[in-house]
Amino acid sequence: MHRRSLLGLLILGACAAPERVRETPAVSLPSDVSCVPFARALSGIALSGDAHLWWSAAEGRYGRGREPVPGGVLVIGRTRALPQGHLAVVVGRVGPREILVTHANWGSGRERGRVMENQRVVDVSRRNDWTSVRVWHPPTNTLGVTVYQANGFILPPQAVDPARLAALVPTAAWAAAGTL
Repeated sequence: MHRRSLLGLLILGACAAPERVRETPAVSLPSDVSCVPFARALSGIALSGDAHLWWSAAEGRYGRGREPVPGGVLVIGRTRALPQGHLAVVVGRVGPREILVTHANWGSGRERGRVMENQRVVDVSRRNDWTSVRVWHPPTNTLGVTVYQANGFILPPQAVDPARLAALVPTAAWAAAGTL
């Protein structure tokens, strides 16, 4: 009887383990997608221009904030490695300082131009205000060591269900690639 109880606890513990980040989409997606048209297609936020310009372009048109919400767009500023900045769509919240995003064209090598779903982003800012973040690094299957400066989140025009966002990923990817 003791063995069965222990086995039951082990099985329950396995169920509670954190879900692995899904790196490979279940459906076929294009392999040459940029973050800007993908974020626009998935979020419904109708802005254009380089990613780092979205924060100021959203002023007066969309809500902006420091709290992530599903369908919101995280705006990462430009760096030497990211001269146009980067955009990622929030698809879920793991905890007060961790979210999941879906984004395109993050990384290098085989990740370049791909849509990456359910990728971890962690707030590492001193004030807990999402101004400094670390992003999942698929090649090493760990959280990246680089700290990126973020402007914040551009809020979606209306509340978005995370399941609905997930269902829209393939359509958004193909639209961003210019094939729809």
